[in-house]
Amino acid sequence: MILCLLALTLLIIPGPGMAQTFPNDSEEVIVGAERIETYLPLLQGKKVGVLTNHTGRIGSTHLVDTLLSLGVNIQTVFAPEHGFRGTADAGEKVDSYRDTKTGIRVVSLYGAHKKAKSQDIQPLDIILFDIQDVGLRYYTYLSSMHYMMEACAENHKPMIVLDRPNPNGFYVDGPILEAKHRSFVGMHPIPVVHGMTLGELARMINGEGWLAGGETCTLTVIPCLNYTHQTRYKLPTRPSPNLPNMRSIYLYSSLCFLEGTPVSVGRGTDTPFQIFGHPKLQGMDYTFTPQLNEGSKNPPLKGLVCRGMDLRQEPSDSAIWARGVDLSYVIECYRQLEGEKFFLPIFDKLTGTDYVREMIVAGADAQTIRSRWEEDVKQFRQTRKPYLLYDE
Repeated sequence: MILCLLALTLLIIPGPGMAQTFPNDSEEVIVGAERIETYLPLLQGKKVGVLTNHTGRIGSTHLVDTLLSLGVNIQTVFAPEHGFRGTADAGEKVDSYRDTKTGIRVVSLYGAHKKAKSQDIQPLDIILFDIQDVGLRYYTYLSSMHYMMEACAENHKPMIVLDRPNPNGFYVDGPILEAKHRSFVGMHPIPVVHGMTLGELARMINGEGWLAGGETCTLTVIPCLNYTHQTRYKLPTRPSPNLPNMRSIYLYSSLCFLEGTPVSVGRGTDTPFQIFGHPKLQGMDYTFTPQLNEGSKNPPLKGLVCRGMDLRQEPSDSAIWARGVDLSYVIECYRQLEGEKFFLPIFDKLTGTDYVREMIVAGADAQTIRSRWEEDVKQFRQTRKPYLLYDE
């Protein structure tokens, strides 16, 4: 790994208070996009591309609309999974089109290709990135940022990341991704819960040589103000259709593994990632029936009565935080459904390892499996230190 920060082609726009400790009040946080005075001069007179979605907002106004009103020449909007307006289903392929509100060309990076083509990058002078992440390795906005950095490096275009807080940024946990399980739902050797913002991760991607060919992207990060890694930041906008509230975002690190099994995580209900179930689970009183809805056009187990657990109220948020990545839900479902071809191929991609699946099959409990990754997490916390922008 390349640990020397002298090798980075990087500019950080600092701000007053970056080294201070602030109360854990998300209302006091100023996100990178709101610091217009620091990055607007870098855009003036340039042909700009913007990789963003519905979360790229400055107050109640979308970043793109704000910049257009300030005379910024936005030529192209690049859209990640769920599309520019954030309404597409998980995994749904999105075509390129003209945005009806602005008339700007929208290039999908979750359709035929996930990396911007040179023909789309070359006419531009600079790329701006602004997307709200949730701090989990398998959440694909990180992968979209990686590929845009790669495209910028290959085409010698600078990129600005407008940083936003990580709502799960106050802890680090879970298995480290192994290279053989690299995919769009996990591209980097980091834990499931990495505890970093996308701005910090962009620095790490550059510094550790994770772009193709070890190239580096000419990178500017506009940090948040009044944010630390102990801030409990509440998102003002749902980041994707099936993460509707903070409860789902906190449970996502543990329940997403069930997407690699026959068990429903509540897609096709009003409470995705706050419940789980299957028609054959026993000893659980809660029931729900997945149906087609705006956030899930073909939910797993559609129309079937699922028996499972309702996690909307219990355990408490603080208990979820204390447990971290909790494999007990997966283990209990496996013990009841192991005859159902339980582990789907994507399960190892989500965990990033073979050993989680293998240890569950061998009968290990959640704490025993956790002990397997704890030392790796300690080492990762040291490796990431040079790239952090905010107090731990």
